Amino acid sequence: MRIAVLIKQVPDTETERHLTADGRADRDAADRVTDEITERALETALKEKDADKGVEITVVTMGPGTAAEALRKALSMGADHAVHVRDDLLAGADALATARVLAAAVQKTGADLVIAGNESTDGRGGVVPAMIAEILDLPFLGSLDSVELTGTDVRGVRSDAEGTTVLRGSLPAVVSVTEAVGEARFPKFKSILAAKRKTIAVHDASNLGFAGVDHPAGNRVLAVSKRPARSAGTKTIDDGHAVAELAAYLAAEKLI
Repeated sequence: MRIAVLIKQVPDTETERHLTADGRADRDAADRVTDEITERALETALKEKDADKGVEITVVTMGPGTAAEALRKALSMGADHAVHVRDDLLAGADALATARVLAAAVQKTGADLVIAGNESTDGRGGVVPAMIAEILDLPFLGSLDSVELTGTDVRGVRSDAEGTTVLRGSLPAVVSVTEAVGEARFPKFKSILAAKRKTIAVHDASNLGFAGVDHPAGNRVLAVSKRPARSAGTKTIDDGHAVAELAAYLAAEKLI
């Protein structure tokens, strides 16, 4: 069983973030971390490897040179191989262009199962895993709280406001997971040292059959601003007239 896990390096959400002049995230202006949801996706694969030593895990990322840091961490956690798609021609790729490139990279690994986080903390798009499945013509099981491999199938549970749904698809397949799958393990010091010596396969756009981004992104961020501070609101003290005061307030706000 070969599993490919999509890993992403993102700006730390605990630090202030900025945009470049062309509206992209300034990744040099904030600390860089591995997106936690992708670490949880890797943990899902590692649990399968714990249960079956025949499982082989390849982590795949697309990004600048610094993204190799996220791959090194994934290797220290227990991944077997790492693939880094790195090319300045891919800078500014939108979700669709990203999905096309990652699909080509995943296809090279020969994966039986692709696991991704349901959405990244920097983009919050949540569409790339489904796009990859569509491009590769594979079943897609999205936003799973748990994943289970059963022979030639993959099963998962999805929970939402409507209830719980059990999904099943035949392998090969693509799945995305939520935070409910559980926290990722911490790498051991010995594994961190070993990961530094492992080779990362690097592909540029031409290796994957691309000449760069075919079309400019369909949308662009023009500005980012902090959320306005909430007003103190209106306080009503119950001195025997609170109900009348509340009704008057709701009427004034045209809520009743």
